[in-house]
Amino acid sequence: MRRDIVVLGASAGGVEALRTTFANLPGDLPAAVLVVLHVPAYGGSVLPAILDRAGPLPARHAAPGDPLVAGQALVAPPDQHLVIEDGLVSLSRGPRENGHRPAVDVLFRTAAQAEGARVIGVVLSGVLDDGTAGAVAIRSRGGAVIVQDPRDALYPAMPLSAIEHVSPDQVASAAEMGGLIDAMCRVDIAGTEPEASSLMRIEADLAKMDGDAMNDPVRPGVPSGFSCPDCAGTLFEIRDSGLVRYRCRVGHAWSPESLLGEQALQLDGALWMALRSLEEKAALARELGHRATERGNPLTAHRFHEQAEEATRAATLIRSLLQSHIAPTRQRVEGT
Repeated sequence: MRRDIVVLGASAGGVEALRTTFANLPGDLPAAVLVVLHVPAYGGSVLPAILDRAGPLPARHAAPGDPLVAGQALVAPPDQHLVIEDGLVSLSRGPRENGHRPAVDVLFRTAAQAEGARVIGVVLSGVLDDGTAGAVAIRSRGGAVIVQDPRDALYPAMPLSAIEHVSPDQVASAAEMGGLIDAMCRVDIAGTEPEASSLMRIEADLAKMDGDAMNDPVRPGVPSGFSCPDCAGTLFEIRDSGLVRYRCRVGHAWSPESLLGEQALQLDGALWMALRSLEEKAALARELGHRATERGNPLTAHRFHEQAEEATRAATLIRSLLQSHIAPTRQRVEGT
């Protein structure tokens, strides 16, 4: 048996890493290549055209039912998970993982479940820790993992997380990736292929919107006390090979770092809503105070002016919190 399925995952800074990798892949690569780059749900993606021009491998967006063909690259389209099942590709609008659809972890996990030790997972540039859970799944089934050298990545967080939790087979620059992938695909591998765990099957089925998995009242993990940023449902804490992540009843999944980042976004939005409400309250109270003065009601006018001053003081406090950067935003733009 040889490794003939290559899955690549990237986020911020990933376009450059993918372009360099594809420039060094041979045209006769004996493996099918599948790519997920975290992209916004709106608009289109020009990534297939970029990769198609970068090197000899033809690249295009994946379509449902595409076979896995050696020497061809399929790219996840915006707002759809790229899934491998029974030697074919499917697309799913299943629950987002770490706030993303398509998500690197979904591709990696479903590839590991369907193809086992035949899979090579490649983690490239990106923020936070996306791809780590998927790399753990690939390793658990005997597949190989390559990680971009953090010193070579525009955003080293994804590679650093994978290195910390997975102990990859190779750590290399993007310029070295093509040759490494080609060499690994041409080596016979032997040994027993571990079975996919029940957790892996459940999580893969949730990504595919499988009816039985979505309707199963039992969810893996234990209640965490945290709520899902996407649907406000209870998050269940899952521990898998020393890695902690969270998943809600309908399937949204979060790593700890991604959950913290999304909570920061929600906090930022809540503070802006509070600031808007206080500014409106102050403006309305002042207007009512002026009207009371015009009607000759000084006590009522004084009460309204006090309310306006109180709201203004609170708004000043909220504005200072916003300026303190307690709610940083996450990167969600293709290739940035």
